[in-house]
Amino acid sequence: MTHAEALRRIRFWLVFFIIGLVLSGVTAFPLKTELDWLAAGLHHSWIQPAAASTHLLPWIDRVQQALTVTSSRYPFLAYGTDWLAFAHLVIAIAFVGPYVDPVRNKWVITFGLIACAAVIPLALIAGQVRGIPFGWRMIDCSFGIFGAIPLLRCKQLIQAIELGKR
Repeated sequence: MTHAEALRRIRFWLVFFIIGLVLSGVTAFPLKTELDWLAAGLHHSWIQPAAASTHLLPWIDRVQQALTVTSSRYPFLAYGTDWLAFAHLVIAIAFVGPYVDPVRNKWVITFGLIACAAVIPLALIAGQVRGIPFGWRMIDCSFGIFGAIPLLRCKQLIQAIELGKR
């Protein structure tokens, strides 16, 4: 593989990863609206029986009720998820460095892989402490696993570029 081809592939995977970070960040701002839409969709669609039998619907209803009460009585608590969203956007910006110069900024890829790995114990431990259902914690763990895939590919391609320069 040529240097130019490796660079093109690295940039493809980084754009994919950055888009994922931005989307997960931006969607943390309108949580109540999104949850209202999700609950309405689950209650009024063909998927309702499956959502009810898998305990997804009762969980979504519980979360929606908690968010509705919290939003009306304590709207300042949403500021915490605003910071969560902001953090996703800032982390996405950090990956512009490897996009520009992947070899010089390969440490950002390593940082991202460490962060992806750290998602798993956080989801399992904090999720248990906070009463998050096991299935939902597995979905949260999948963000770390699926996030690591493009970063591992970038790491391989960066190593190939480094070997080609020797």
